[in-house]
Amino acid sequence: MDKLTCLHDSHVALGAVMSPFAGFDMPIRYPAGIIAEHNAVRTKVGMFDVSHMGEIFVDGPDATRFVNHIFTNDITKAAAGEILYGMMLYPDGGVVDDLLVYKGFTPEHYLLVVNAANIDKDYEWLLGNAEGFDVVLDNQSESWGQIAIQGPESEDVVTRVLGIPAAAGLRFYTYFEMPGMIVSRTGYTGEDGFEIYAPVEKTRALWQTLLDAGVQPCGLGCRDTLRFEAGLPLYGDELSAEISPVMAGLSIFCKLDKEEFIGKEALLEQKAGGTARKLVGIEVLDRAIPRAGYSVETPEAEVVGVVTTGYRSITLDRSLAFALVDSAHAALGTALQVRIRNKVFPAQVIKKRFYQTNYKK
Repeated sequence: MDKLTCLHDSHVALGAVMSPFAGFDMPIRYPAGIIAEHNAVRTKVGMFDVSHMGEIFVDGPDATRFVNHIFTNDITKAAAGEILYGMMLYPDGGVVDDLLVYKGFTPEHYLLVVNAANIDKDYEWLLGNAEGFDVVLDNQSESWGQIAIQGPESEDVVTRVLGIPAAAGLRFYTYFEMPGMIVSRTGYTGEDGFEIYAPVEKTRALWQTLLDAGVQPCGLGCRDTLRFEAGLPLYGDELSAEISPVMAGLSIFCKLDKEEFIGKEALLEQKAGGTARKLVGIEVLDRAIPRAGYSVETPEAEVVGVVTTGYRSITLDRSLAFALVDSAHAALGTALQVRIRNKVFPAQVIKKRFYQTNYKK
C-alpha cells in the first residue's frame, strides 16, 4: 500500500488527481490543471507538498569527513547555513542518489535531503559505508513535512503570509532554523522559491494558511514540467546507477580535486577517456511531443539514443526533450530525428537548460 504524506487529506478534499509516486499516494494535479499550476509558478506563486522527500541527519565527531566521503561535492568549502547539491555514487561511478546537503550551525551536524523513492536504499547505503567513522545517522523522514513555495512572489508570501521576515535575507542555497522549522531558499522549478521543513502538525498548519491566502496548490505533474524546462535532472530518468554525473553533464557538482570520495576514480577515468553516451537537450522541429522511451535516430534511421523526458514546453511552446545519445552524436547542432508513434520527426541537439532560470542570487 502506498504511503501517505501528512497533507494527503487536504489533497483529496481539494479534488486533486492522486497517483502512486515513489511509494506515496501523491497529487498529480488539482482542478485548475497542470498548465494553470505551471503558469502560476512561472508568473506568480505556487506551492507543492514535498513531504515525501527524505531527511537524514548526520552527527558526530567524524560527520564532516564522512559526508565528504559519500558526497561528490566538497562540504568542507561550505559555511554554516549553506546548502550544496551533489550525488552519492557507487564505486563504478553510477549514482546511488542525488541530494542536498545542509551544513549545520553547530559543528559536525548535517541534514541530507534525499529522493523519496530512495530513502530506504540511501539510508542503508549510508549505514553500510559508516564503518570507521564516528557518526550517528538518524533517518527522520517520517517525522518531517515539507512545503515548497515557488515563483516570483514566493518571498512576499513567505514573509507576509507566513510571517517569516528573515526569509527575505536568504541567498539562494542558504537556510536558517527557527524553533521546530527549517527555512531554505531552494527549489526544483527554475524560479525563486523556498522550502520549509517542519513537524507534521506544523506543516499542516502552514499549508492551510497558504491555502487561505489563495496560494495555488500544485501537483507533481507541473513539478516535472517546471524542472524539465529549467534543465534539472530527475533521478531514475537523467541520473541512475547506469547514468553517471559525467554522462549527465553534471561534473561541476563532482569535486575531483577533493582528496577522496566513493566513485572518484571511476569519474576520473570517464573524464579522461570519455563515455559511450551523453545526456543532451533535443528540440523536435514539429509540434509532435517526444516522450520518455522514444527512439532517437540519425537522419539515416540509425538508432543512437533514447528520450529520458520530453514535453511540449508550456512556457516556451516548443517540443523539447532530454535524451541519452551516443557521444558521437552529442555535439550542439547535430541533426537527429525522433521516432514518435512510428513516424519520424526532425530534431537537433540543443543546450539542456531550455528556460532562463530566475533564482535569487
